[in-house]
Amino acid sequence: MRLLLVSDLHYALPHVDWVASQTDRFDAVALAGDHLDIVSPVDLATQIVALRASLTDLAGRTRLLIASGNHDLNTRNPAGEKATDWLAPLRDAGAAVDGDTVEVAGTVCTVLGWWDGPVGRAEVEAQLSAAADTIGDRRWLWVYHSPPHGPLAWTGTRHFGDPVVADWVQRWRPTAVLTGHIHQAPFTPEGDWAELCGDTWLFNAGKQPGPAPSHIELDLERGTACWVSYQGVEERILTRPA
Repeated sequence: MRLLLVSDLHYALPHVDWVASQTDRFDAVALAGDHLDIVSPVDLATQIVALRASLTDLAGRTRLLIASGNHDLNTRNPAGEKATDWLAPLRDAGAAVDGDTVEVAGTVCTVLGWWDGPVGRAEVEAQLSAAADTIGDRRWLWVYHSPPHGPLAWTGTRHFGDPVVADWVQRWRPTAVLTGHIHQAPFTPEGDWAELCGDTWLFNAGKQPGPAPSHIELDLERGTACWVSYQGVEERILTRPA
């Protein structure tokens, strides 16, 4: 399985167009949250309309895995916690969104939504528990916006990792977790774009300006991961059997 990971588009439509131009090279594309930009001068309703059109087109080109992030919260759940509902219609276009578990080229992919409180967290935890019962000996990838505490969550001055993710990884031991959220991590001393946590690989492509987003290319058959950015190309050999 070949997969492209991009995160934190933040309403950069040229970056969405770049992703669309790359789809024929991959079995799946993972967009790991923060598609909207809450500080943009463009209001969120307009951003949602534009991004839905672009993402619908993208879902017609590839197996699209798209998780929400903290910038994507546009509604509230019955408990009053912030939540995302604007991605759900993309299922009709064939995308896997928050709450979905799908199989792509023999690999199980679970898409986790950003949670804002105990009810949302419990829903995500229940989703993982249910999916874990179906995995067997197949590879299991998670798409979730935030990495746990560590080099993928390092801004250069402090860590902004999600401690719950570390607990979930230790409990269920997925093959890999595809994240974003911390734009600077791959570009900072003591930060990184890949980390082996137990026998689970964690990835964060970071965010860069320019015509193309920083991104990660995973090849699970070859057991390799490549990070591509304005700094060049870095490759890691995935030590866990793929």
